[in-house]
Order: sequence, then C-alpha cells, then structure tokens
Amino acid sequence: MNSASVIVRILSALSIAFLLSSCGVIRTTAPSSTPDAPALSASELETAREIQSGTASWYGPNFHGKLTANGETFNMNDLTAAHRTLPFNTVVQVENVENGRSVVVRINDRGPYVGDRVIDLSRRAAQEIDMENAGTAGVRIFLLKEGDRPVTAQNASSRETFTVQLASFSSEAEALAFSRRVEGTRVEPVPISGTTVYRVYYGRYNLADEAREAQLKLEARGIEGFVKQKEN
Repeated sequence: MNSASVIVRILSALSIAFLLSSCGVIRTTAPSSTPDAPALSASELETAREIQSGTASWYGPNFHGKLTANGETFNMNDLTAAHRTLPFNTVVQVENVENGRSVVVRINDRGPYVGDRVIDLSRRAAQEIDMENAGTAGVRIFLLKEGDRPVTAQNASSRETFTVQLASFSSEAEALAFSRRVEGTRVEPVPISGTTVYRVYYGRYNLADEAREAQLKLEARGIEGFVKQKEN
C-alpha cells in the first residue's frame, strides 16, 4: 500500500467521525441534571407510598429570585415545591390525576395557604405535569425520600408559627429603618450561605388563615408581604 492510499484512508476515517459527531450519533457525556430533580432508582420509585392527595397550584414570576422558607433563592425553572409540613429537602413525586403525568420535586418552601391546596409547584414542575395553563390540578403525592427532619401535621403547630414577611435586607440599619415605619414589626437576622440577611416580620399566628387575614389588612394599607411558616 503506497503512502497516498494511507493518507486517503486516514482522511476518510476522520471525515466519517466528524459527520457522526456533528449528527449527534456519538455522545460521550450525558447532559447535566438539575439538583432539584434527583435521580432515583427503579426500586425507590416502586416503593414510593402515597401520603396525600388534593389540589396543587403553582407559583413563578412574582416570587422568582426571592428567598424561600429554607433560605434558598427561588428559581421557578427548578423542580421544587412548597408544602406546609413536609421537612425541607423531602423528595416527592406529584401525579396529576387528570392526565397521569408525574414529576419529582424537592421541598424547599412553605405553603400554599389558600383553601384546600396541598402543594405549590414551581412553574417548571407545573409544566411537567401539564397544569400551567389551568393553574390548579388534582394530584396525588408520593413520598420518595425523607427530608432533613420528620415533621407531622400533629406536631408541626407546636414547633412552627405563621408570620407575614414584609422585606429582607442585607443591611441591618436598612431593615430597622423599614421596621420603624410599620408598627408591630420586628427584625430578625437569618444566616444564609455564610452571610446574614435581616428580615422584617409582622405578627405571630398559630393559624395560616390568621396570618393571611393580617396580610390582607396590610395590603389594604399599601404594605406588601407574604405569609410564611417559620420555626419558633
């Protein structure tokens, strides 16, 4: 075999490899997955047990970039959800009973506090089970992985209370200045990721409905806030 034939064969092999890779036939690494949608084994999915059923809702643009109840920054494009009592970092599967579609989410926030709703999904999670346009859907919730600590509906009220969060500042002076403008508020330092933020809270309530009533009264005065469930 002469040198010219060898060169031709090498160039042909390189051309084929390039075409295959550009067409997506060869893939050496899988796309990275979001930490909010943890990979679960088949056995974990099979042993999942139903823990709740009811109405799911979703939240997104109005809360995007704000802090969740566990101190994370809410990203409506992550697979997360808010629940009233499940421990933070609990992983659940939410099934839309109307179409059979399901999504796996991690609990990182508290809520919802509206009517009989049992879970508040991120917008992306709502899209996964095709309920974004409807806004709500009947769902079944399956426990896949326990979270940070066990919390039951029976003992949650003894360890957690409801309040209305009005603002959050990186400066204590700014938080105190804001607090002085609204009677009945308090400032609490909260350590988050190696730094401290100062949150302004209004009131302490045993029931979510009581906190919601206070929130509506504040809104009537032009003061915006949201109901939050926090530990005593």
